Amino acid sequence: MNLSVPRRVTAVAALAALALGGLTGTSATARPAEAAGAAAAPDISLTAVKQHLTDLQSIATANGGNRAHGRAGYKASIDFVKAKLDAAGYTTSLQTFTTSGATGYNLIADWPGGDPNQVLMAGSHLDSVSSGPGINDNGSGSAAILETALAVSRAGYQPSKHLRFAWWGAEELGLVGSKYYVNNLPTTERSKIKGYLNFDMIGSPNPGYFVYDDDPTIEQTFKSYFAGLSVPTEIETEGDGRSDHAPFKSAGVPVGGLFTGASRVKTSAQVSKWGGTATAFDRCYHSSCDTTSNINDTALDRNSDAVAHAIWTLSAGSTTPPPGKVFENTADVSIPDNGAAVTSTVNVTGVTGNAPGNLSVGVDIVHTYRGDLIVDLVAPDGSVYNLHNRSGGSADNIVQTFTVNASSEVANGAWKLRVQDRASYDTGYINGFKLTFP
Repeated sequence: MNLSVPRRVTAVAALAALALGGLTGTSATARPAEAAGAAAAPDISLTAVKQHLTDLQSIATANGGNRAHGRAGYKASIDFVKAKLDAAGYTTSLQTFTTSGATGYNLIADWPGGDPNQVLMAGSHLDSVSSGPGINDNGSGSAAILETALAVSRAGYQPSKHLRFAWWGAEELGLVGSKYYVNNLPTTERSKIKGYLNFDMIGSPNPGYFVYDDDPTIEQTFKSYFAGLSVPTEIETEGDGRSDHAPFKSAGVPVGGLFTGASRVKTSAQVSKWGGTATAFDRCYHSSCDTTSNINDTALDRNSDAVAHAIWTLSAGSTTPPPGKVFENTADVSIPDNGAAVTSTVNVTGVTGNAPGNLSVGVDIVHTYRGDLIVDLVAPDGSVYNLHNRSGGSADNIVQTFTVNASSEVANGAWKLRVQDRASYDTGYINGFKLTFP
């Protein structure tokens, strides 16, 4: 978060209020999930979000200790996020701009489907300051929306609104990337964005629970979620207008978001409310110590789930069912380090005849070294189809959809994803496995 930018006061409250119907079609006082009839959002894995943070830390460590605009660590961060989204089926694009004598990048990811005239957008800045790796500021927000975007893909979620995610560049230099995006959108395209959700510093080590008070519907969506956890919230003021929601708000787009505090000191009343100490919310704000140890797991977990809740709620119900029949197992299965193979089973029923020649196999494995793994699809009769054989080197995780010619197999029965770790020192688990029959 860039707190050096002068606070903006804009006259768009009336516009935001008028846009309420575009978000949920209900009044701001209605319970959002009930009013919108939205499907329940999935639980966002804290382990997966923290793995993204570990990866961002590794990128910073390998590139001079930071991920700042114009530095190699920032471009590596963009490439890291983009690769995961491309593998998950998103349409991604890199938007370039120039500031402070260097090329900057915004990453935009669109999930196929939904009404293109009704866009719900979520974003976080991906750059750090030059003095540190920026794991809370703002790896935390970036990792949370990345994992939520991957959850959209795993669920085959098809909301009525079109979903768009963004990772902004050069926020720390004055919201440069998000300003560039908004300023270069034609007026007709801006008008299609019915809500923008911003997540900047959502895992502070001495956290508060702050909600933006810009758009009433978005604000109430977050407040209702935290009320369901019996976690009190306060209106966000420390960074008001000083993160990437500001350009959207200035353009008349309804905005909202979450924040857990930066350099401001937690008051005694806030300590009584949330716990912690009467010190800065983030003692490592804009410092070299903003590393993976500078994260409060409980705050990161709650806020990551709140991100998904808001996206599922505000994008409303389904208008287009996922193509084909989908059979899925989302139970976690631990993978022993250099140990025996483990399996995740999907039971297929109600499919006539044989499996197709283009059986879609969705694999979601969280692991710290994919080069250790052998991954097979095992058909009901025991036939084995290899999907991954210790490739990928030092890359982490396998989040990928494979296509298998299984036309010789009877469709119905118990299909298994079999995973074995064949070397030492790295750990992980099967996060999900699904088969889609066209």
